This record gives sequence, C-alpha cells and structure tokens, in this order.
Amino acid sequence: MRDFFIRGFEAILSVILIIAAIGIVIGAGVAAFGGGTVEGAPSGMQGPVAGLAILIVGFVGLMVYGGLLYLGLGIYHNTRRTAEALEARGGRV
Repeated sequence: MRDFFIRGFEAILSVILIIAAIGIVIGAGVAAFGGGTVEGAPSGMQGPVAGLAILIVGFVGLMVYGGLLYLGLGIYHNTRRTAEALEARGGRV
C-alpha cells in the first residue's frame, strides 16, 4: 500500500510540474504580447522584457521546486534499496 502512494505521488508530481510549465509559458506569452505589465516590477518592464522575465524566473523556480521534490523521492528510493540490500545480506557484518 505504501508503494501505491509513493507511485501515485510521483505521477501527480509529474503532472503538476508539466501543468506549471505550461502555465509559465502562457503567462509569459500574455505578458509579452498582451500589453500587460508585471506587478511590482520596475516601470520599464513591459512587453517582451516582462515575458522573458517571467520565463526565466518561473522556470528557475520550477526547477528548484521540482528538483527538491524529486530529491526527496530519490532519497526514499535509495533508502528502500539500501534496506533491501541489507536484508538480502542476512544481517552479516
């Protein structure tokens, strides 16, 4: 049952990260070609510059966030494999 939830979390995480990447691209496109401005940004940041800023900052943030979550899953899998290897060894030191 535990593996079901871990595999489910991996699938959901992948879908969420893909949706977030699509959202970043759409948001950057709207900012670049929709005539909007980035809230809280300097007054000169409009149009394609705003779109580029959203792309860069959005994808860097997405890489950090997704990387940390996948790092946690990797630690889980490595711990599981280590425990299985120790069990297979039969407790011999």
